[in-house]
Amino acid sequence: MINTGILDNVLAFASVLAVFTLALVQLVKNNINLPRNAVPFIGLGIGLLIGAAAYPFTDLGLTLRLWSGGLAGLSATGLFELAFNDHPGTTKK
Repeated sequence: MINTGILDNVLAFASVLAVFTLALVQLVKNNINLPRNAVPFIGLGIGLLIGAAAYPFTDLGLTLRLWSGGLAGLSATGLFELAFNDHPGTTKK
């Protein structure tokens, strides 16, 4: 049986991390010239790093913090948009 209390904690923590992840992803997008299709991977990486570094702010274990960070990173970059839209070009204009 799935413990929904843990999943609720992961999703709540991912919601908090998404704000910081979004800010850092936008900072990277505006300052570094990258292919647009690489942005979700950058967001995922940033989310994982923020999730791992957030140990003083939660009692979640490392695995759950990484899940939260990964979810935050993917939501910050718009995984849905990546899956259904083609984004040629680069991020920096």
